[in-house]
Amino acid sequence: MSFKKVRKAVIPAAGLGTRVLPISKAMPKEMIPIVDKPAIQYIVEEAVASGIEDILIITNRGKGIIEDHFDHVIELEERLEKTGKTEVLEELNRITGLANIYYIRQKETKGLGHAVYCAKSFVGDEPFAVLYGDDVIIGEDPACAQLCRAYEEYGLGVVGIKEVTPEQITRYSSLKVELLKDNIYSVTDMIEKPTPDKVLSLFSILGRCVLPPSIFDILENTKPGAGGEIQLTDAMRELTLKEGMTGVDFTGVRYDMGNKLGILQATCEVALKHPEVAEGFKAYLKELAKKLD
Repeated sequence: MSFKKVRKAVIPAAGLGTRVLPISKAMPKEMIPIVDKPAIQYIVEEAVASGIEDILIITNRGKGIIEDHFDHVIELEERLEKTGKTEVLEELNRITGLANIYYIRQKETKGLGHAVYCAKSFVGDEPFAVLYGDDVIIGEDPACAQLCRAYEEYGLGVVGIKEVTPEQITRYSSLKVELLKDNIYSVTDMIEKPTPDKVLSLFSILGRCVLPPSIFDILENTKPGAGGEIQLTDAMRELTLKEGMTGVDFTGVRYDMGNKLGILQATCEVALKHPEVAEGFKAYLKELAKKLD
C-alpha cells in the first residue's frame, strides 16, 4: 500500500543560538558557513533532493538575512555578468531557484513544538517533513528522503533516529523501539530529556521527522514541558501512543550546528572534499598535525 507523497517541508530556524554566542548575537546560527555555504542552504538542498516542492522557514526577529540569501541580488548579478563570472552567477541563480520558499515569524520563542504549530496553515491536510535548523546531515542518500520513503510505505509519522551515548541521551530524547527491518523501527514510546532512570533506549530523535497533519490538533493542546517550552517530542509521544510512529536509523553524517565543536567538525570534513580547497587544506592539516601533542 502506498500513502500520500510528502511534498512540503518546514525548517524551524527561530532559535536564539545561545550555545554558539557571541557569533549568534549578530548572525543567525543557520547562516554560519560550512566552507562557502551557510548551514541552512545544505538543509534546503537536502529537502529539494528529497522531492520536496514547498518549504516554509520559521524565523524570528533579526533573521531577515536568511530570506536575503535565497533571493536575487540584482546589482551583484549584473556585475558578475559584466565581468564574465558566469560560473558564480549560475550558482547564485541555482540557489534562488531551489524551491518555492516561504517565511513566517515565530513572534515568541516558545519552543520547537510552537514553531512547528506556526506552520499549520502552510501545511493544510498534507504530511510534511521537519528539518531542524541546527542539524546539517550530509550523505549520498538524503536523510529526509529516507524518512519520506518510510512514510510513503507505512503511512505513520516518522522520526530520524541515531544511537547516542548514555551521557548524551539525557540532553536529547529517548525512544522505545522495536526493529521492523533493515534500519527501520517501530516506535512505541518516547521521552524528552529523560533522567537516567527514565531512559527507554539510547536511540534519540536527531534532526528530522515526517509528520501527519493530525499533529497540529495535538500541538494545540500540548502544555509546556522540558525547559518551560512546548516540546515537539511531547506532541509526537501522544501521536505515537494514538497512532504509532516509525523510526529510521538514517545514513549520513550529522553535524550539530548549534554546537561550536559541531561547526568546526562540519567545516573541516566538508573542506576535505571541496573541489576548490581539498588538496591545499589536506596539506595544511598534515603540517599542523605534526605540531600537535
